[in-house]
Amino acid sequence: MADKSPAQHRIEMRNIRKEFPGMVALDDVSFSLNAGEVHALLGENGAGKSTLIKILTGALASDGGEILLEGSPVVFATTGDAQAVGISTVYQEVNLIPAMSVTKNLSIEKLYGKFGHISWKACRAYARQKLARLGLDIDIEQPVGTYSIAIQQMIAIARALDDETKVLVLDEPTASLDAHETAALFKVIKDLRAKGMAIVFITHFLDQVYALSDRITVLRNGQITGTGLAADINRQDLITMMIGRDLGDIEHAISANKQGSQTEVVLSAKGLGKKRVLEPFDLDLRKGEAVGLAGLLGSGRTEMAKIIFGALKHDCGTLSLGGKDVGQLNPRTALDAGMAFCPEDRKAEGLIGELSVRENIIMSMQVKRGWLTRVPQ
Repeated sequence: MADKSPAQHRIEMRNIRKEFPGMVALDDVSFSLNAGEVHALLGENGAGKSTLIKILTGALASDGGEILLEGSPVVFATTGDAQAVGISTVYQEVNLIPAMSVTKNLSIEKLYGKFGHISWKACRAYARQKLARLGLDIDIEQPVGTYSIAIQQMIAIARALDDETKVLVLDEPTASLDAHETAALFKVIKDLRAKGMAIVFITHFLDQVYALSDRITVLRNGQITGTGLAADINRQDLITMMIGRDLGDIEHAISANKQGSQTEVVLSAKGLGKKRVLEPFDLDLRKGEAVGLAGLLGSGRTEMAKIIFGALKHDCGTLSLGGKDVGQLNPRTALDAGMAFCPEDRKAEGLIGELSVRENIIMSMQVKRGWLTRVPQ
């Protein structure tokens, strides 16, 4: 797809600036989106992608610059202002009400009825229609919280799609989806693009970028480092724009690091596993090394991490730290041994939402000290 002139842009963000205490999150960033286009917005964590999207959707106010919708300046004081003109967003963190049914989550902003009475029959039909666009067939009367994160993500995407939607922002939409669900979502996105919808696609999966995107824009440290047609940007150049270093130099540094640390094994698992959960596996983790666990949804990645940390008990194999067999770990003994665990569902398993940031941090420090030794205030 050829680039279009500014008069044809569905959305144009000009010279956007956003500052937070002690840092500049966005510095003179310009971004455009055309009708009938999938535009990938890429960058490392902290590059400024989420900040830019929050400004576009009214969740944050910019400190400079302007936004144009189909050529006319607009100001979004709230997310409702953006939604009113047809800008819908699906954030990486699923924003649904777990205790409510699928029907209620999908129809909460568009309840059907007359004279103050809600027609749940019409609401259920509306919910089924929205899910059908994604090929999703589930019990719509079940609470959303009873479904997996992957299904919840699909429900959130279904809720964002509406006949009045002009711009759809997808923030890591496939992060929790398996191959079949991703293919179903891509089919819907391609159909929406063919109908003229403008779509922002944020992801870390480069294969998906090239499979779906027409244009690519890269952010690094709050600044644009490159933008252009996906067909004109090769993968190595794209990675260089994202990280600011040549891929060959990085691979050489990694290779040198591995050669220098072959004998420094920090953690070693031999035949570790759990019946009916995870087959026995071997794993060596060396000092200064990052080991990636790859696989489709349900393949056992999360279970492997939980077994290593002691959140799930293993029933075969051995685990050693620094060359010493540690037997059966639990989260407390794992913390004492210098391990930390960041779970997949951070809201449900990693944080207590009712407590402040300070209280969450102090609680983890208190666990390591024991309940009789107070953390200094």
